[in-house]
Amino acid sequence: MGYKLEIEPTGDVVEVQEGQTILDAALRQGVYLPHACNHGLCGTCKVEVLEGEVDLGDASPFALMDVEREDGYCLACTATALEDVAIEADIDEDCDARSIPVKDFMGTVIESKMLTPRILGVWIELDEKIDFQAGQYINLHVPGFDEPRAFSLANQPSTQKIIELNIGIIPDGEATPWIHKNLKVGDRYKISGPFGRFFVKRSAQKPMIFFAGGSGLSSPKSMILDELENGCTEPITLFHGARNQEELYYADMFKKLDEEYENFRYIPVLSNNEDENWSGEVGFTNEIAKKFYDKFEGNKAYLCGPPMMSEACITTLMQGRLFEKDIHIEKFFSKADLNAQNQKSPLFKSL
Repeated sequence: MGYKLEIEPTGDVVEVQEGQTILDAALRQGVYLPHACNHGLCGTCKVEVLEGEVDLGDASPFALMDVEREDGYCLACTATALEDVAIEADIDEDCDARSIPVKDFMGTVIESKMLTPRILGVWIELDEKIDFQAGQYINLHVPGFDEPRAFSLANQPSTQKIIELNIGIIPDGEATPWIHKNLKVGDRYKISGPFGRFFVKRSAQKPMIFFAGGSGLSSPKSMILDELENGCTEPITLFHGARNQEELYYADMFKKLDEEYENFRYIPVLSNNEDENWSGEVGFTNEIAKKFYDKFEGNKAYLCGPPMMSEACITTLMQGRLFEKDIHIEKFFSKADLNAQNQKSPLFKSL
């Protein structure tokens, strides 16, 4: 049994099945709705129900307050339709966004290796090609866990059936320690995707600055390889931060690209200066960036990494006269992040 879902202000109409969330129905039919955590905890997917009745599902009272429920709001990631429904969502038009329906895929692990002491590289050959924009992510369905885990695609779209995931271990996490310990070549996994609105804004035709830390290198790697592969002529700079050389993965590849392409510059940065063999930059990526740019105005910045790194970079970029419309951040929520978010009022949000 299905219902009709009308979405304002775009005018899109999609079919939503009984028990299917509003968000899942829209994404699987190529219609974008703003979202982030997908678990009813962050409030990013909040929409107003204009007509019809919905079941609010397991929406956190912190993300959807009582007064909002009374005013007819719901969270698209938890709400299910009980009849034909019309909603209004805060959707920003993006001329660089492609409409790619979310799909389920099955794939086989063909390689896995430690890229750093904390990051596992996993290559999965899918049974069919996946279409995505460089910078997007997938959900990996991990055996024994009710909820899938989100990981950025580290490969460029041209690899088609073979995807690469860089999985950093979260010591107090649940799924990532299991993956590091148990995943092996030959295993079969289900993935869903693509998700996310983190990709290069090609229409801007501006120089690009990437800031990456930890496994946050995944998306910049995909985006940079895709841009260079497709003949991008805009200047591209990557500030790649790590604590030590052991954690500075793919450095040789980026150094080679730096030599091969006139418009690409690779600047690795170590925050730990105890390595006597290191002759590169030492410090934090946002501070090092000041050495290479008098001001950041006129660029597009893409930030992927730990929240503290992103916040420091945002401050530095804004001090250098680069503002919100030109700063793009990849946001992910670990289970610990979600639990912490669930304890906060939505009235208090960090940048």
